[in-house]
Amino acid sequence: MPKNSSKLKAGVVSIAALLALALAPSGASANCGGGGVTPAEVDICTPTAKARLLPNGMLIPPKSAPTRVKAVIAAANQIRTKPYVWGGGHGRWWDRGYDCSGSVSYALHGGEFLESPLPSGPMERWGLEGEGRWITVYANAGHAYAVIAGLRWDTAGDTNGTGPRWHPQMADSSGFVARHPNGY
Repeated sequence: MPKNSSKLKAGVVSIAALLALALAPSGASANCGGGGVTPAEVDICTPTAKARLLPNGMLIPPKSAPTRVKAVIAAANQIRTKPYVWGGGHGRWWDRGYDCSGSVSYALHGGEFLESPLPSGPMERWGLEGEGRWITVYANAGHAYAVIAGLRWDTAGDTNGTGPRWHPQMADSSGFVARHPNGY
């Protein structure tokens, strides 16, 4: 066998590996809980730094958060004291109050992930399937909420009234579809 044959084999294997990565679906979510994570999935599955919730209800993004995630948090902070209003946030971005999907839409719009508000049902098809690294929207036909930098953005579950608020406790996501923006 010629000397260059092992170099040729190594080159063919390298090209095959690159082709496999190039042909893999780019929007596919990694199965982070099943073990055996491939090198391509490591970054997707690496947990993000968690944001910090202040006593006044404002969320401080982690320093490591991407600019667009920080913009989502800043937008959500702007409406964090508004009341719950059914249909709020759907006719115009700045409203007297917000419903569940209106508040999620407002936050996502802040990071330039949405051009117009979505009701909770269509949020089931927004973005990419599965949980994201920084942002996950949970939606069904009747409700929507998001987990952004480790905290829940939701109009439900607040003992001090209802409306868009940050919550340190996660909600049961049974019956919800998880979606996320590409790359986040």
